[in-house]
Amino acid sequence: MFESFFPRPKLLFISLIAYVALIVIFWVTIGDDVATAIGFNLPADDAEKVIGLGYFVTQDFLWFYLVYLVATVSFWWAWTRLSPHPWQNWSILGTALIIFVTYYSVQVSVAINYWYQPFYDLLQQALDGKGDIVEADFYWSAMDFLLIAMVYVIVATGTNFFLSHYVFRWRTAMNDYYTGMWGRVRRIEGASQRIQEDTMRFADIMESLGSRIIDAIMTLFAFLPLLLELSVHVTELPIVGKVPAPLVTAAVIWALFGTTILALAGIKLPGLYFRNQRVEAAFRKELVLGEDNADRADPITLRELFNNVRRNYFRLYFHYVYFNIVRNIYLQANSVFSLFLLVPSIVAGGLTLGIFSRITSAFGQVASSFQFLVYSWSTIVELMSIYKRLKAFEAAIADQPLPAIDQEYIALGKNADG
Repeated sequence: MFESFFPRPKLLFISLIAYVALIVIFWVTIGDDVATAIGFNLPADDAEKVIGLGYFVTQDFLWFYLVYLVATVSFWWAWTRLSPHPWQNWSILGTALIIFVTYYSVQVSVAINYWYQPFYDLLQQALDGKGDIVEADFYWSAMDFLLIAMVYVIVATGTNFFLSHYVFRWRTAMNDYYTGMWGRVRRIEGASQRIQEDTMRFADIMESLGSRIIDAIMTLFAFLPLLLELSVHVTELPIVGKVPAPLVTAAVIWALFGTTILALAGIKLPGLYFRNQRVEAAFRKELVLGEDNADRADPITLRELFNNVRRNYFRLYFHYVYFNIVRNIYLQANSVFSLFLLVPSIVAGGLTLGIFSRITSAFGQVASSFQFLVYSWSTIVELMSIYKRLKAFEAAIADQPLPAIDQEYIALGKNADG
């Protein structure tokens, strides 16, 4: 699954983690000094943020672009020398591009968050009849938002186009790898389906799930400091009173709570999904064999195989009932949780409309990042079941024992033939 697309994946990912740690150390220690030495004029930490399109071309952003480009190219070049791979340009440079545009998309959300405060404070002043507010103020402010939104539209469209090609390249790599080993894997149950369908679904899910993971991580890096900064406007939380960094603390605890209960509620789903794919494959295989052999696919056998499909689906439906109950209750509570946290500060008059909008936006971004498993559990379950099926290919290619669940299927097949 990974060796077909990435050069020596275990070593690659370990070296990537070490290299990223090295770049982060450089960034937080001597990064500013190096930037200043080569001519960048970095703004002070407490400098007023640029509102609008100029946010993306400030000196600190340009410095980040340069560091990211140099780090990416140097890492790719080192691996082209260490372990050349036919798909290294797509797997290394392509992944780096996906990470960068995901970070850029998150920064669009940060830019919009900074836009909230002046716009909604302007709106509050106009509604209260305070200040010398004219129509042009609103039009120019709306134009700032539209320009930021256009950046997102361009980046999102280009990203989706590139991701489509990236996913198909990964599927192509897996297809070439597995078909090259056809002699070893063809006797595995549903071998043709695993190569044709499972590789396609694996690549698609890895693309969507991987993008969401990267987006969640980048969102945390971008919005946690912002939420910590906004915590100065919140004096205390309901029930518990004063706590350090109240908004960050509440977001972490609430997300951990939701992730834990969803993981417990859905713990049986991966195995059921895998068995579902297996019984579907057995039913489909018997039908295919019946097309060329009149002795196969008799009504009694097909009825028995379909009964296996029905039983597994009904079992899956049952387990999804309580999983969806838990998930939907949590998500409904999540929609008002940030408002519940801000009630004491609102009643005390410590928030303007602009600050309130920034806090709810930032809190929602951080909470949704921490709640990645909550929103993605069904997709993760499907990916785990596909991964289990493809692991049988990995075992056959390496001349290792098949996973237990595949051995169980083979044993049942021998008994049936006997």
